[in-house]
Amino acid sequence: MAGQWDPTNLPIKPGLYINFKEAAVAQITGGAFGIVGMPLFTYSGGTATAKQFYTVKNEAEAATLFGNDNIQPIKFSLQAGAAEVLVYAMPATPAAQDYTDMRTAFEARPFNVFVYPSKISNTEQDNTLTWCKSNKAEGKHFMVVFGGDATTDQDPLVGNASSARLEDDYAVNVIVGTVIEGVNFTSSAYAPYIAGLIAGKQINQAITYAVLPVDDVTKRLRNSEIKTALEAGSLVLSHDGEKVKVEQGLTTSGKKIRSIRARQAIATDLAKAARDNYIGQISNNEAGRNALIAAISAYLETLENEDVLILPDAEEETPAVALDATRESVGDSVFLVINYTEVDSMERVFINIQL
Repeated sequence: MAGQWDPTNLPIKPGLYINFKEAAVAQITGGAFGIVGMPLFTYSGGTATAKQFYTVKNEAEAATLFGNDNIQPIKFSLQAGAAEVLVYAMPATPAAQDYTDMRTAFEARPFNVFVYPSKISNTEQDNTLTWCKSNKAEGKHFMVVFGGDATTDQDPLVGNASSARLEDDYAVNVIVGTVIEGVNFTSSAYAPYIAGLIAGKQINQAITYAVLPVDDVTKRLRNSEIKTALEAGSLVLSHDGEKVKVEQGLTTSGKKIRSIRARQAIATDLAKAARDNYIGQISNNEAGRNALIAAISAYLETLENEDVLILPDAEEETPAVALDATRESVGDSVFLVINYTEVDSMERVFINIQL
């Protein structure tokens, strides 16, 4: 039914909570909404100018803007599955303030995964992680992918130490480089591919065992080294004798990338829908609160149907969405509690063979 609708009567007029369901479906479809944010340091031969943003959806656009010789990082992200790359052209010889200005500028733009196209200093890595945490506290959620250089890629212990220094649910640290047609790419140079792989995956999919379009890794780790690296929260690329794959999709805190992306999607969607359809538009009374709860429930149910999460059974005492019993929802404030269990991917299979 077109025209006016009553936001407190969702079962009859679904115009309000359909936004939640559409948001859930959008998150599930993944790649079409996966944006990689990337500063670019070299772009001679193109039309781009310093301290400007450019949205790139294909290699031809990238070549025109930045010159064909400078677009490998962008190509990596697009080839891995990112829908687009949001590129910021850095000044020719960036100083510390230029890094700060770049990160501040990114705060006003939508993106899902942030990555540098080359190795940056430990100081700027730390600053970038601090920036990511600050944005998380303010409600802007994205992942950051880091990498090392040719020297550190040869010593997994050094890479693991970086993972420890960069420990966070939202951070990923690649510690092994790749070889493509005889050309070595450091872990930081290949990080844009991993960023695109993360951005392009659906939130009900993991990047564990994702096969990479490369010939080899710059250092093949032994099983004991892989185990140590995974325990350290490093993202390992390994050659299994036939192909190169992501050993396990982990953040530096040891959390699964799949789980973190689902959390980010839920937090982002609920905040956006509240801003667009609820704040200032619905009365804080029983009818209004019930409408809000019904809308969030519909959103979560869509994610449950697509194996993103599991909601409590109807028989359980703890509902999926309810008013917070410890805080009274009065005046202009509503306090809710959401309960669900994340669905993980099958990554370890144990078999007993009976003889």
